[in-house]
Amino acid sequence: MILNYIWVAFFLIAFVVAVVKLIFFQDMQVFPNMLQSTFDMAKTGFEISIALTGVMTLWLGLMKIGERGGMVAILSRFVGPFFARLFPEVPKNHPATGSMILNFSANMLGLDNAATPLGLKAMKELQELNPDKETASNAQIMFLVLNASGLTIIPLSVIADRATLGAANPTSIFIPTLIATFCSTVAGLLYVSLRQKINLFDPVIIAYLLGFTGFVGMGVWYFASLTPTELQQQSTLFTSVTILTIITLFMVLGILKRISIFETFIEGAKEGFEISIKIIPFLVAILVGIGLFRASGALDYFNQGVKWTLGQADINTDFVDALPVAYLKPLSGQAARGMMIEISKNNPGGPDGFVANLAAVFRGCAETTFYILALYFGSVNIRKTRYALTGGLIADLSGFIAAIFIGYLFFH
Repeated sequence: MILNYIWVAFFLIAFVVAVVKLIFFQDMQVFPNMLQSTFDMAKTGFEISIALTGVMTLWLGLMKIGERGGMVAILSRFVGPFFARLFPEVPKNHPATGSMILNFSANMLGLDNAATPLGLKAMKELQELNPDKETASNAQIMFLVLNASGLTIIPLSVIADRATLGAANPTSIFIPTLIATFCSTVAGLLYVSLRQKINLFDPVIIAYLLGFTGFVGMGVWYFASLTPTELQQQSTLFTSVTILTIITLFMVLGILKRISIFETFIEGAKEGFEISIKIIPFLVAILVGIGLFRASGALDYFNQGVKWTLGQADINTDFVDALPVAYLKPLSGQAARGMMIEISKNNPGGPDGFVANLAAVFRGCAETTFYILALYFGSVNIRKTRYALTGGLIADLSGFIAAIFIGYLFFH
């Protein structure tokens, strides 16, 4: 499993960098900082898993009601033809289809707390169709890469942080983020489709992609016409109405099907609790490796090397100061958030400067690929991930490259 090599690499690189800093720079704090980081990140991994328990039990309980009430069949009618071509291994009207659709919908709306349990449920249902329980199936890889591409229509958490930091226009990153994350998703979809020999010229696939592109374009046009205050108010209202409408619809469908709603909820909630406990070791392992890599200073040295290299080629390096967010986002969402906040406070122009705006776009245009890989595959004990990580990183890289060009266009 490639994650095994990357995890070991985090430890080895961090240790070598720390030794160099201790011997040549007499940095007496590097090893104590790294040791403290291992404890802090182990605690963080455990706390994330425990915090997920409540959300998991709630959403998987509600999903069980929707599943028994026939929500999967309803959703399949809308996107079934498209999913049938992207996920040919998944039978028509299989429960995994509904879970994946709801997961993608929650991700696009920036509802991480709702998206994660739905994604874990989808991965569990895809695992039931997987003939080799230790090796990721084509459907699981496609699902994970599309998740890792981080398609988000409204980056609410990024906008909220920028407002807290005192940005004059917290929503200025909205359109650039949407464009960059769209590029990320398309790149991930193309890569996996080519690996799995999916016919991208199929009329159904082309029609859905063009339709979705048009939908995104209309969304950009509408939200761009709003003032910053109106955008925040309407986006919050839209997401709240959407999620509560889905819950109510699940209940109504359950009543119409005459199922025992409370007992069905409890049945699904028990599954959520079991999954939350199962992912603890995987999260602790990956977060400790990430924490060591950052605490050793390896990340800072790498960034300085990139800046020097680009400078030698006479390339404008203004964007490099925002790159730490791009490095960290595939590793840790909280680390990327912390780095974005630090950049916004300490760079020229503050939260409204070029570097701060670009850092915010970097954070919004990609997902925590390593975290998702460990979380989703760990929940079903997948050990051989094949090209899932490669696909996720290609999607991330495409989003970051697009963000750089878009950042210069909008903010420089």
